[in-house]
Amino acid sequence: MKLRRTRNFQQYKGFIIEPSVQNFLCGRVWARDATLFSREKIDGYIQHGLIEVKAAIREGPICNRCLNQDKQQFITFQCVRCNKRCVYCRHCIAMGRMSSCTQLITWIGPQPRRHKNHRLDWQSQFTSLQRKASEELTESIKRGRNHVLHAVCGAGKTEILFTAIYDALNEGKRVCVATPRTDVVLELYPRFQQVFPHTTIHALYGDAPKRFSYAELIVTTTHQLYRFEQAFDVMIVDEADAFPYTFDESLKQAVIKAKKQQAPIAFVTATPSYSLLQQKKHGGYSFIPSRYHGYPLPVPRYDSLWGYDKSIHKKRLPKKLKKWTQARLANHEPFLLFFPTIDLMEQAIPLFQALHSQIEAVHAEDPDRKQKVLSLRNEQLKGLLTTTILERGITIKNVQVAVIGAESQVFTSSALIQISGRVGRNAQYPTGDVVFFHHGITVEMDAAKEEIERLNKEGFPHA
Repeated sequence: MKLRRTRNFQQYKGFIIEPSVQNFLCGRVWARDATLFSREKIDGYIQHGLIEVKAAIREGPICNRCLNQDKQQFITFQCVRCNKRCVYCRHCIAMGRMSSCTQLITWIGPQPRRHKNHRLDWQSQFTSLQRKASEELTESIKRGRNHVLHAVCGAGKTEILFTAIYDALNEGKRVCVATPRTDVVLELYPRFQQVFPHTTIHALYGDAPKRFSYAELIVTTTHQLYRFEQAFDVMIVDEADAFPYTFDESLKQAVIKAKKQQAPIAFVTATPSYSLLQQKKHGGYSFIPSRYHGYPLPVPRYDSLWGYDKSIHKKRLPKKLKKWTQARLANHEPFLLFFPTIDLMEQAIPLFQALHSQIEAVHAEDPDRKQKVLSLRNEQLKGLLTTTILERGITIKNVQVAVIGAESQVFTSSALIQISGRVGRNAQYPTGDVVFFHHGITVEMDAAKEEIERLNKEGFPHA
């Protein structure tokens, strides 16, 4: 390949490569008619062998973006674009329709230049367990083997990633940190920006702004990985046990597709599934049973709340719930109230706002979710009513937590452990209240409490 560089532009066989096109498309699988570049410009890159074109739906049918092969997820329709009977993939339609006549483009030209003068600007000190886990993870990535980092909520998992990411970046590798939840992306992105000030970092999620620089580090939702192929030298899956990643095989396939063939995967979680723990047999494994500040995990307490749903339907707050909320307000303690359904939460929000106007509610489809969480963190809100969307990936100083209807099926043991893990994360406020308001104690509630107590015993064997 004959390649010449003129100032900031590369030339390939006399054709000038624009950095914005190269940077944006490198590693991506993108719909040809949905690019932000003109048709004429893309056609020129195709003609010069810099961009490869393939059908969005191949024989099977199989979607070349999300790799869906479930025939029930493909719909036949009369296409107005090509005036033929087309098939489209219903599985990934939320990211734009992939149909038989859709073309996907992939960059196959020269790679953007990767610099190796990254800086890790982090001055804190590891605990002995964190240092050991960091060294084990870094070694696994250097050896190109998978790794499972199993650490309790508040153990400092993100900080443990820093050294491994730093070393990989300085070797000229492209790193991806993927997570099933948008809220986790929004939590991680500013932290990585702070500690890697000389690194180009992009955050990718549903409504994230498009950026045309080349990112050496990408923090993304797992859904956005549908749009990548053979892009990353290191793949880190944070909150690897979270919905929907654990229940959607195509998201696991997306992780594999997005990384280079020999690239290692690091799975990071506080509540690993059985299948995830089995992977440690074939790779590295690190376990941290205690929090970085040396205090035990808050153990949830049970409190019966009979007929809470009927009371809320009748526009009355149950006395215990009202008293708990008023105590948080009186003590100036931010709080999270977890509800089993959006419907019940929306019925409850005016009842809580009658106690204080600075109480809001969030759920997965709330367009203001990011701002509301930020307002709670900045003490502009007193509390948030939420679904399980905020069960993980969110850190609020001195936050107190209550689960309304903890007996509901949506509150699995892992979800309850993660919810409990929101409390006591800050070294200045290492304790706090976690209450499971219930209409009957369930196996999942007991399993969550027993696991937290087990981890505390393992982390503090002489207590």
